[in-house]
Amino acid sequence: WSSDVCSSDLVQVALALVLLICSGLMIRTFYALTKVNPGFTNPGQLQTFHINIPDVQVKDDEATLRMYQEIQNRIAAIPGTTAVAIDTSVPMSNSQSNDPVLVEGRSYAEGEFPALRRFKNVVPGTFATLGIPIIAGRDYTWDDLYQYHPVTIVSENTARELFHDPQSAIGKRIRVGTTDPFREIIGVVGDVYDDGLNEKAPTSVYWPLIMKKFEGQDKVLRRYVAYIVRNPHAGSETLMKDVRAAVWAVNPNLPLADVHTLQYFYDRSLARTQFTLIMVGVAGSMALLLGVVGLYGVIAYSVSQRKREIGIRMAIGAQTKELTNMFVRHGLVLTGIGVACGLVAALILMRFMASILFGVSAMDPITYIAVSVGLAATALLASYLPSRRAAAVDPVDALRAE
Repeated sequence: WSSDVCSSDLVQVALALVLLICSGLMIRTFYALTKVNPGFTNPGQLQTFHINIPDVQVKDDEATLRMYQEIQNRIAAIPGTTAVAIDTSVPMSNSQSNDPVLVEGRSYAEGEFPALRRFKNVVPGTFATLGIPIIAGRDYTWDDLYQYHPVTIVSENTARELFHDPQSAIGKRIRVGTTDPFREIIGVVGDVYDDGLNEKAPTSVYWPLIMKKFEGQDKVLRRYVAYIVRNPHAGSETLMKDVRAAVWAVNPNLPLADVHTLQYFYDRSLARTQFTLIMVGVAGSMALLLGVVGLYGVIAYSVSQRKREIGIRMAIGAQTKELTNMFVRHGLVLTGIGVACGLVAALILMRFMASILFGVSAMDPITYIAVSVGLAATALLASYLPSRRAAAVDPVDALRAE
C-alpha cells in the first residue's frame, strides 16, 4: 500500500510541475503582450462607433463626404474632445480588407502574385487621433480628398518590405488594379497590431476615403465608416449622449452601431491568453494541492508505521533533529523524483504550447528553474510538518506499545 501511495504522490508532483510550468509560461506570455506597443496610444480614451450614409439618403459622393466631415466637426466641438478620426475599421476589431498592390517599375513573373496588404480608408487627422506616428512624409489634407489627388500612405513595415526604408518610400508609386492609375506615397506611418498583440502587425496601405479610378471603378467612397473620438470620458453614457446629438444634428436618420471604446478591442485581443492562463493556473493549483497533501500523507503514514524504530533510535541517543531530517529527506527524495519526471514530461509537452506563447521560449530556463525551486520549497514544508511528530514520540510508550 505504501508503494502505491508513493507512486501516486510522484505522479501528482510531476503533474503539478508540468501544469505550473505551463502556467508560468502563460504568465510570462501575458506580461510580454502587455509590453507590446500596439501602435496607438491610450485606448481607454478612444470612443468608437460606426455609421453608414446609404446612397438612397445622399446619392452624391462628395455631398456624403461633406456630411461625414460636418459630423466630425460637430463631435470635435464636444467638451473634452481633442481629436476625431474617420476610418473604415477600428484597430483590433477583426474587420479586414486585404489586397495586393503593384509597385511602379517592378515586373512580376507569370503566376506571381504580390503579397496581400491590409487596406484602410481614412481622412486627415486619423493618425494623430489614434496616436499613430508619422515616420516620414505627411498626412492627408482635405484638399487631397476633394481634389482626388492620386496619393496614398503606407505603414512602416510595408515601406521597409517594398522600398527597404521609410524615407525611400516617399515619392514612389503603387496601385491595385492593372487599369488603375499609380498613386504617389506621400507618407509612412507606424505599424499597428491590427490582428492582436500576439500576431505580427499587418503590412498596411491607407487610402483616402474617397477616390477616383480605384479597383476598376470610376469613383469610390467608403460609406460604412468608423468614428474614433479621443475624449477622457470615453465609455461613458454622457459622452455618447453628446455624440448622438452631434450626429443627429447633421442627419437624424443615422443609427450608431458597434459602440465601444478601443480599450474593449485591446482587452479582447488578450482574452484568449487570459483565459488559458486562468484555466492552467487553476489546474496547476489543484495539482499542487493534491501533491502537497499526498506528500504530507506519505510522511505522516511513515512516521506512524515506524514508531517502534523511532523509539529505539531515541532510546540509544538519536537526536530530535536527526529523526526529523530523516523523514524530511524521505519527502525530498520523493519530490526530487517527481520533479525530475515532471521536467522530462514538460520538456516534451511544452513544445506543443509554442504556438500560443509570445516573447518567451517553450524551454524558458527561468520558468523551469523558478517552478522547480518553488515546488521543492513547498514539498520541504509539507515534509517537515509531519516529520516533527517523530520528535514528539515517547520512546517508552513506543516500545511498550510494541
